[in-house]
Amino acid sequence: MNIHEYQGKSILKSFGVGIQEGIVAETPEQAVDAAKELNKTTGTSWWVVKAQIHAGGRGKGGGVKLAKSLDEVKERATAIIGMNLVTPQTGPEGKKVSKVLIAQDVYYPGANPTKEFYVSVLLDRQKGRNIVMYSTEGGMDIEEVAAKTPHLIFKEEIDPKVGLQGFQARKIAFNLGLSGEAFKQMTKFIASLYKAYDTIDASLFEINPVLKTSDDKIIAVDAKSWF
Repeated sequence: MNIHEYQGKSILKSFGVGIQEGIVAETPEQAVDAAKELNKTTGTSWWVVKAQIHAGGRGKGGGVKLAKSLDEVKERATAIIGMNLVTPQTGPEGKKVSKVLIAQDVYYPGANPTKEFYVSVLLDRQKGRNIVMYSTEGGMDIEEVAAKTPHLIFKEEIDPKVGLQGFQARKIAFNLGLSGEAFKQMTKFIASLYKAYDTIDASLFEINPVLKTSDDKIIAVDAKSWF
């Protein structure tokens, strides 16, 4: 079973995984109300309007738009809700959008540059073990990364008898080139992500991108989940 981004993020948040906060809307009016609520709770003054369908590549198809005002939130939501969204994963027939996620802007300026990563947890069926697959090339299709730069994809195998160990989470953060507070945050992120995956018996959690914000928070900007 495949679930929507907002549902996957809700699960992750319940296990302590940092996420890009958002509120689901089914009408443009609800989208504006959601944006106002996010402004109150997160302080964000820009928003991202994201189509909720069971397919990746939504941005390439026009299903993810930045809004810099409440008027733009309404405009973007009006355009996306009801559209037939065609992405590389939907096929030419596309999928109709019935709801959008209004999300906080997390690419705000700060002391440090932002950086995107790829992280997923899945079952290696040949070995019968879970693995954490990760890369510094976040935001890109992992298939494209594997084809062009396979040396930038890392895999950490998890012993089912003991689960994810602390040194493994630290190894992942180190291989992603992180240090200081970002290193600590990524270590916690990986541990919480794996706990969510293992506890709910998922078959996949794919986070692309995982974002290091300008103030060194580590958060899930997207979430793809299979059960």
